[in-house]
Amino acid sequence: MKARILTRTILLVSFVSLFTDIASEMLYPVMPVYLTSIGFSVMLIGILEGIAEAVAGLSKGYFGQSSDVMGRRVPFVRGGYTLSALSKPMMAVLTWPWWIFLARTLDRLGKGIRTGARDAILSDETTAENKGKVFGFHRSMDTVGAAIGPMLALLFLWIYPGEYKFLFYLAFFPGLVAIGLTFFLKEKKTKASPVEKRPGFLSYLKYWKRSAVSYRCLVIGLLIFTLFNSSDAFLLLAIKSKNISDTGMIGMYIFYNLVYALASYPLGALADKIGLKTTLIAGLTLFAGVYLCFGFATAIPGFLFLFFFYGIYAASTEGISKALISNLADKKDTATAIGFYTSFASVFSLLASSLAGILWYTLGMKLMFVISGAGVVLVVIYFLVISRKIIQ
Repeated sequence: MKARILTRTILLVSFVSLFTDIASEMLYPVMPVYLTSIGFSVMLIGILEGIAEAVAGLSKGYFGQSSDVMGRRVPFVRGGYTLSALSKPMMAVLTWPWWIFLARTLDRLGKGIRTGARDAILSDETTAENKGKVFGFHRSMDTVGAAIGPMLALLFLWIYPGEYKFLFYLAFFPGLVAIGLTFFLKEKKTKASPVEKRPGFLSYLKYWKRSAVSYRCLVIGLLIFTLFNSSDAFLLLAIKSKNISDTGMIGMYIFYNLVYALASYPLGALADKIGLKTTLIAGLTLFAGVYLCFGFATAIPGFLFLFFFYGIYAASTEGISKALISNLADKKDTATAIGFYTSFASVFSLLASSLAGILWYTLGMKLMFVISGAGVVLVVIYFLVISRKIIQ
């Protein structure tokens, strides 16, 4: 059964994501420290991340539609992963602010180029009945990389304390493996989408008008949820506020990723049985519960308990939402549909983190988490009310 569901292409794409996430997550814990060490202020770091994420968000829709228009996937996947891999050593070669901005933007642009085409490959390789398993497996492999990366970073910094720059060079090698694996992908020619041959940069926005009502209902709900789903950095800041060590904080982040990785495929398989929508709603309910409680946790056991369920939430929603979107979109528009959603999700994520920061500063940590959790309760109610419009 596994050999039939998890095809050679699905395995290749999943391993490409695994090695790319190893590279990215090796740098995630040290990125703020490194940027500060080369003269970046907190404000400049915020501007850097804002610009990079905006580039990623806008490009996801454009390149997703371009993949559908061309009827090709592999060039976008290979090009996107190549840019992200090259950006890692670039961050260490020079420390001029404009160069750092260029490198970080290339990394996010790479994500924008590959996302829609990659998810369309996963969708094209399976049937509607097995998409939960396929997207769940891919998220599982992706998240294994997200757990291995910080482990390698911790080991390296334990042996070579403070050698942040060299870590950026090391991160290039798993990225190089990911690029190599893309050359084993074979293009499956797909029918071109019936839109202009050279789409404008924002022409993917036109997809909203011709998309199915069920797709619109789903995306509206997911984007409202995104407004309440701020960066995981706020979870880590909450841990630090309780005087837990950096090692303990990174350890809990690794624990979360391990739970996420281990649960993604089983929950994807469960979703195929009980319904993608049902699993998504259950995951959002878990998120609401975790956020309502997170501000009140005070010690490592409590945080571990909450991070366990946070990992289950992520496994119940990340891959599942894309599987559901791909089922609601016409096959020839898969990359456009996913690109449209992920494009707006990136922008809404920026807004969510900004709003969370304002709430934290004005009302305090506890109320920020409570307001976010309560907001997601409303999202769950929304999905329950419009559930008949969303196809399983």
